[in-house]
Amino acid sequence: MRSINNAYAGLAGNYLFSEVARRVRVYKENHPEADVISLGIGDVSQPLVPAVIEALHKAVDEMGRAETFRGYGPEQGYAFLRQAILEHDFLARGVSLDADEIFISDGAKSDVGNFQELFGEDAVIALTDPVYPVYEDSNAMAGRAGVHANGRWSRIIYLPCTMENGFRPELPTERPDVVYLCSPNNPTGTVLDRDALTAWVEYARANDTLIMFDAAYEAFIRDDAVPRSIYEIPGADEVAVEFRSLSKTAGFTGLRCGYAVVPKKLKARSSDGKTLLLHDMWLRRQCTKYNGCPYIVQRAAETAFKEPARTQMRAVLAVYQSNADMMLDACAKLGIQAFGGVHSPYVWLKTPGNMDSWSFFDLLLEKAAVVCTPGVGFGACGEGYARLTAFNTPELTRAALKRLENVLS
Repeated sequence: MRSINNAYAGLAGNYLFSEVARRVRVYKENHPEADVISLGIGDVSQPLVPAVIEALHKAVDEMGRAETFRGYGPEQGYAFLRQAILEHDFLARGVSLDADEIFISDGAKSDVGNFQELFGEDAVIALTDPVYPVYEDSNAMAGRAGVHANGRWSRIIYLPCTMENGFRPELPTERPDVVYLCSPNNPTGTVLDRDALTAWVEYARANDTLIMFDAAYEAFIRDDAVPRSIYEIPGADEVAVEFRSLSKTAGFTGLRCGYAVVPKKLKARSSDGKTLLLHDMWLRRQCTKYNGCPYIVQRAAETAFKEPARTQMRAVLAVYQSNADMMLDACAKLGIQAFGGVHSPYVWLKTPGNMDSWSFFDLLLEKAAVVCTPGVGFGACGEGYARLTAFNTPELTRAALKRLENVLS
């Protein structure tokens, strides 16, 4: 019998969203007449904006002419897109970076899952609880997590995010080599303000800890005083990698485009004491294992950082923000405690009557034909909570909330 990576043997049988999809599929098979509305998985409902569609058509036409055809592109992304990102996302906010510190990819999920390949097997990882499952599972797959029992891994440091601390992680008492932070947070919808991010950067600098900063939802921040990038904090370019995505910002869930920022100031040390740059290590990894995001997608992404696409995209984001407002209002009307939803497309609600997360999921599915995401799927501290997403259409969101009101009132 062939040998395998034994780390996979300790994983849960299903990825969270695969299990949600399985239960919904079974329900539909048993209730073919049911009109199921999903407020679960974070996929978008609004189409790509006109300026992006125009850019796609133009790029497709280029691929049909010999003089403008593109074959293999640079693994780290085309210069035109990296420069557009640099100017819009960083230089415009007073952040000094170089374009070649930006690496284009097919999405933040891939980057977050793959970047852990640069860490040693003995690296100590710290995660918030609840947490986006990819952070945890990718380290477990690499054999870095230890033994899984009672919903947690033995070698991972967990940072509880609870109602008592406002769902914001506190600095660890045990030093990790790497800590994952997400702001605006998935799943809780909360944000780390400037003071909180400054404390984390100072901690990382003092403890030689690398911050993996997921900013995939930064476009939903409504207050300019809240940092959209960790690099707005002085010294962060010495301790942090940042991940961003166009999936929610520009509706690219079907196109797939994101990017990672790996500053050249980030250093690591090999077991023989040699100092290496994480930037060079990531470049080497990408050149070996990745063929690059498609040219036509990168041209569409370039347009997304310019006018008139920016104005068009803001109108789409406003639709989702309005949906989140509706969710918060509905929870308040039902007397349900709810969090997030202001700077985030996610509403994190306390299940009524001390109901456990999967029981609440099953109740909504069976009685209302509405899909949520059970909070316990994001970690032990998520038990007793559920996540709602604001990415459906306003009409279906309103209909789903009416169903919730009928079941829960």
